Amino acid sequence: MSLPLLSPRQASARVAEGAKLIDIRDADEFAREHIPAARSVPLDTLPGALNAQAGDTVIFHCQSGARTSGNAYRLAQAAAPAQAFVVEGGMQGWKQAGLPTVEDKTQPLPLMRQVQIAAGLLILCGVVLGYSVSSGFFLLSGFVGAGLLFAGVTGFCGMARLLKVMPWNRRTS
Repeated sequence: MSLPLLSPRQASARVAEGAKLIDIRDADEFAREHIPAARSVPLDTLPGALNAQAGDTVIFHCQSGARTSGNAYRLAQAAAPAQAFVVEGGMQGWKQAGLPTVEDKTQPLPLMRQVQIAAGLLILCGVVLGYSVSSGFFLLSGFVGAGLLFAGVTGFCGMARLLKVMPWNRRTS
């Protein structure tokens, strides 16, 4: 099942007419940047947090459109009995259309980006040190790779949990 797509400009017009704009990204992503009229309802809190009524129009968006299209059935169920749509291209499409967003650069980067940066840096350091200092440093890269594999298989990311409690992330937690 897929939901009908609206261009960012069409979505903006519908919001001006009273449609509910729902941002399904994580709270840390929303805190860093969001569309002014959007309400944060992270994907993992659906369907209970929506309370859509018959006759309502609900428009969902994420960062790029991938999460909304990948979860279209779930979003349609959460919005029922309202009419539901998806913003084509998500936040990226909204910004490319020149529509306004609220950005707070004092907020930390989204947690998953922090994990990607930390994992990439640790792997790179392991490889560089493995070639230049001691081959034992290659174990660092292997350890990080095993952690990423474990996170992908189980859904538990120890590095994300560790980064979440760092001082710079405590404001959005």
